[in-house]
Amino acid sequence: MPHRSMVRLTLRGVCLMTIAAAVAIGQQPETPPAPGTPKDFRLPPKTTFTLENGMQVVMIPFGIVPKTTIRVVLHSGNVNEQPNEVWLADVTAAMLREGTTSRTAQQISQTLAEMGGSLGVRVSSDQTRIDADVLTERVPDAVRVIADVVRHPRLPASELPRIRANFLRQLSIQRSQPQPLAEERFAQLVYGDHPYGRIFPTEGMLNGYTAEQVRKFYAANYGASRAKLYVAGVFDRATTERAIRDAFGGWAPGGALRVVPPPKPRAQRQFALVDRPNAPQSTIYLGLPVPDPSQRDWIALQTTDALLGGSFSSRITTNIREQKGYTYSPFSSVRPHYRDANWVEVADVTTNVTGASLKEIFGEVQRLQKEPPSPAELRGIQNNLAGVFTLQNASRDGIIERLAFVDLHGLGDDYLTQYVKRVLAVTPPDVQRITREYLRPERMTLVIVGDKRLVMPQVTEYVPPSTVP
Repeated sequence: MPHRSMVRLTLRGVCLMTIAAAVAIGQQPETPPAPGTPKDFRLPPKTTFTLENGMQVVMIPFGIVPKTTIRVVLHSGNVNEQPNEVWLADVTAAMLREGTTSRTAQQISQTLAEMGGSLGVRVSSDQTRIDADVLTERVPDAVRVIADVVRHPRLPASELPRIRANFLRQLSIQRSQPQPLAEERFAQLVYGDHPYGRIFPTEGMLNGYTAEQVRKFYAANYGASRAKLYVAGVFDRATTERAIRDAFGGWAPGGALRVVPPPKPRAQRQFALVDRPNAPQSTIYLGLPVPDPSQRDWIALQTTDALLGGSFSSRITTNIREQKGYTYSPFSSVRPHYRDANWVEVADVTTNVTGASLKEIFGEVQRLQKEPPSPAELRGIQNNLAGVFTLQNASRDGIIERLAFVDLHGLGDDYLTQYVKRVLAVTPPDVQRITREYLRPERMTLVIVGDKRLVMPQVTEYVPPSTVP
């Protein structure tokens, strides 16, 4: 398969040749039609109810393909780990795959495969998700299997060494790569001893986890009262609801949710350099805390990020990739946690232009603070965001992802139905205000992973006087 860059170059060459041929025979290239006005997202009518044990249910008809996604989302994740339990949530979730008190792991896998699906388990900072995507006629059966997995896991001690070994391999891979190392150091500097500041465990932690620890974590963090079940796709509502009530109605509410206080992130100039002698590139990780999704400026902040560095046509990407050639794939993003978020710009740049790259990144931030973007530039970014949002909601998995996001942050359904309208309502002065108010260079934490000997002389102006890298 050709590399994406080769495909882009080939298509660009074809376009240029087509235009040249048209000019050669006296024809003017056709002007492409103007893009249409992005439309608001329409949320299909949904059914919601709550079981007596506290589990909430959302059923939403979606699409015409005879398949359905069933997902349990638990309000529990890495944030509920103790300082010496990093990735214990992940280990516990992985153990859910190892069978129940009535089914072996192989039986679960085979049963779901016969339904056209497989068991999925994912853990994030704030949530744990267990799901399957199955054929419509097998939805009630799949509901019962997923209920068995989350309610009656066997959590066998015999499988723990293999699972620990898998996570040890993942840890080794992550810690051999510069971007994860930069992310870890950034989180430590910004969030300190809060769980959001703990990205990786030590090998000793992973090797020390026992089946008893896994069972205690499961007992403390799994239960109906902190679970929400989403069903999206083509299904029979009455039959599915009966299956849900039968399969999940007897699930114990579980212990009280351990409420972790929101972090108090550091918004100040900090610097760290992780030395990688002879590294041909430097990984730049630059960012700071910003308003979370529950705040009024969230959508304007997303729009500003897309214009500044979060899209392929953004200013930072155009500057240091297209114009300067310092890097191949820089990007920025606004990354939310529960009641917290941060903005980061990440770029792998050639070592000898580390300082020059930082100068351009900071320069683009400052330029946007001084002068708002043109309406035309902003409109292009807004149309792109609207299009991406539409694509994100164009699948069963996507609509559940959006609904779970809204529910986690307490945003209400109008966040989805009004999103496009609110993006389009952002003005050039709004972008300038957001940049001035929130993306302030003097409050940014800078982490660089690279060759210290070559990098430090280039970045001294960005290092606080009290910092010893």
